[in-house]
Amino acid sequence: MKTIFKKTAFLLLFVLAASCGDKTKKAATETATEAAATTLEIEKPQLTFGFIKLTDMAPLAIAKEKGFFEEEGLFVSVEAQSNWKNILDRVIDGQLDGSHMLAGQPIAAGAGFGRQAELVTPFSMDLNGNGITVSNDVWSKMKPNVPKGADGKPVHPIKADALKPVITEYKNSGKAFKMGMVFPVSTHNYEIRYWLAAAGIHPGMYTKDNVQGQIDAEVLLSVTPPPQMPATLEAGTIYGYCVGEPWNQQAVFKGIGVPVTTNYDIWKNNPEKVFVMTKKFVEENPNTAVAVTKALIRAGKWLDEPSNRAEAVKILSMSQYVGADEAVLANSMTGTFEFEKGDKRAMPDFNVFYKYNATYPFYSDGTWFLTQMRRWGQIPDAKPVEWYSNTIKDIYRPDIWEKAAKILVTEGHIPATDIPDTDGYKPATTDFIDGTKYDAKDPIGYINSFSIGNKD
Repeated sequence: MKTIFKKTAFLLLFVLAASCGDKTKKAATETATEAAATTLEIEKPQLTFGFIKLTDMAPLAIAKEKGFFEEEGLFVSVEAQSNWKNILDRVIDGQLDGSHMLAGQPIAAGAGFGRQAELVTPFSMDLNGNGITVSNDVWSKMKPNVPKGADGKPVHPIKADALKPVITEYKNSGKAFKMGMVFPVSTHNYEIRYWLAAAGIHPGMYTKDNVQGQIDAEVLLSVTPPPQMPATLEAGTIYGYCVGEPWNQQAVFKGIGVPVTTNYDIWKNNPEKVFVMTKKFVEENPNTAVAVTKALIRAGKWLDEPSNRAEAVKILSMSQYVGADEAVLANSMTGTFEFEKGDKRAMPDFNVFYKYNATYPFYSDGTWFLTQMRRWGQIPDAKPVEWYSNTIKDIYRPDIWEKAAKILVTEGHIPATDIPDTDGYKPATTDFIDGTKYDAKDPIGYINSFSIGNKD
């Protein structure tokens, strides 16, 4: 059954204004402007969305708990999933209407790596939010290689140069150096590879016939689901990992590991997760897709109000969402990040959900993932420059975001200045740990700029 989502406040307030004095008229008119909404005919009001237990699923939790979905005429169930492959399969198969997803997943599905499908993202869920953690033993061997500040604490960002002699030591003793990441097309995989390769450490290659990603590797990277990272580290199966929160802070809390860098330092204000639906769902339910995007944009804005973070931590700590201890979640969600036990530093932009146009699905963000897929061999053959732009424009859908945002401006929920004036591409940047310049309009030149990886 189709439902009509309408707001009648505008008419009521108009009548009120007509019968009262100027002061009341002015107040009623202002309130009416905020309440006025474009009528959306919601094609599918009952929806089920998936997520993995990470803090960056927060926009989904907030959109539900603060009533933003309901205000759009949507009745949403938000369900935790076991792993990223399960999420991908369930969205493609239609068991989930949409989901919190790794930014690389819809891109890989459209570029031909792994399971192929037509997926789209109208909403980027956050910036930053990941870290690289190593075991206490590895940290004790890295630490002498890390410069110290006047306060005696390690100088950040810590580059993988400090890890290089440790890897050599393991190799000389006959032990392969193993690290975990969450999925082959995750930001985490590309970030840990970038961090290692920037120090001249080869993280391994993929080929058409070998999708393990360990060819020529000096560090063996393997998949571990995020909630299992600390236990796997503690068991000694891996010696470090790259993951989102709260699983780096959990290692500190349990005293089993030390985060050595964050992805803010690897790529400042990098995109992390996205919200994904199938192309078929969006085509059949265009108004529903816009309404969902509206609710998520509002949730992102709410999350980036500093005064709301403590409440957000309480919500995320609920068992149906992340279910982690409030103290662990608060370490990163309230503007700080703890490295060594007691070395808590201010990191106000560790979790960004709205500012810096965080919710906008920029083509340039998506193109970066394509360059890394090609760099490491997940895209096995060279592609022309046009392929990069054509591929990402089928997946990233800023047109849906813009429709949603313009309605939110009309309703008074966001200012018009929060809609970026863009062609979908951010300016070229050198905000990477190695200072390499990234220009999304020259993806082949970017790929060829690295000493480790494929060349086109």
